[in-house]
Amino acid sequence: MMRRLLMPGLYWKDNDNDMEKSDYIFGLRAIIEAIEAGKDIDKILVKTDFSGDLARELLGKAKAYGILVKRVPQEKLNRITMKNHQGAIAILAAVPYHKLENIIPMLYEEGKNPLIVVLDGVTDIRNFGAIARTACCAGADAIVIPSHNSVSITADAIKTSAGALFHIPVCREKTTLDAVKQLKNNGYKIVAATEKGALNYTKTDFTVPVAIVMGAEETGISDDVLRQADDLAAIPIIGEISSLNVSVAAGIIIYEAIRQRNLEKSLD
Repeated sequence: MMRRLLMPGLYWKDNDNDMEKSDYIFGLRAIIEAIEAGKDIDKILVKTDFSGDLARELLGKAKAYGILVKRVPQEKLNRITMKNHQGAIAILAAVPYHKLENIIPMLYEEGKNPLIVVLDGVTDIRNFGAIARTACCAGADAIVIPSHNSVSITADAIKTSAGALFHIPVCREKTTLDAVKQLKNNGYKIVAATEKGALNYTKTDFTVPVAIVMGAEETGISDDVLRQADDLAAIPIIGEISSLNVSVAAGIIIYEAIRQRNLEKSLD
C-alpha cells in the first residue's frame, strides 16, 4: 500500500479500492491547526499515556469542537504511520460534515417543507449506510448524528449507502439532545420512533416540518430525547420477533412521511 504526502503531516492512503481510501493528520501542532482551520475530523487517536502541555491543548480543542478522542496503544498509531506522530493521529472524515445551524435556515429559505432524520446512539455502520440510502432516495433533507457513541462517515458507511452519503448532508452535533432542542426551537415537529409509543406511526402528522428520531436497536432512544418528542410513534409488531432492524424501521416511517406529503399535494 502506498501513501502520498499531501502537505506536512497530511497523508492520503492509496488502495486498490477507492472506497477504502482514508486520510489523516499526524503530529500535535498539525492536528491543532487543522481543528482551528475547520477540517472535518472524524476522530483523533491518541496513545494511552498521552500527556504534556501541547497534548492538553489538543484535548481541549477537541472537546471544544466536539471531536471524538480515543486512547489506543502506541502500536496502533505506528501501524498507521511510522512517521513522528507524537502520539496523536487525526482521521479525517470521508465526507465533510454540515452544521445543523446552517442547514435549518437554508431549508426554510429554499421554501422546503423539511424532513430530517436524527440517529440517537446508532453505532452500526451498515444500518447507518442503509438509512442514508433510504433517506436519500426518499428526498429527506439531512441526517443528524451526535459526536459520541455514534456512527460516523467512513469508507464502509459510504459503501453501504451505495454512495448516498455523498448526496445527503450529514450534520454532526455535540449531542442528540442538543440537536433535537435546536430543531424544536426552529419549528420542527419531533417524532420519536419507539415501541414505547402508544400512537400508530400512520396516525402521526408528517406533513409539517418534521425530525424523525431513530434509536439504537439495543438501547432505543434516550429518555432525555424522548421527553422532547411531540409524538411517540410505534410500528405495530404482529409476528413472533419483537422488534425491527433500525434501518428497516426508518425506511417504513420515512416513506410514511413521503406518502402523507404526496397525498397532501394531490389534494391541493
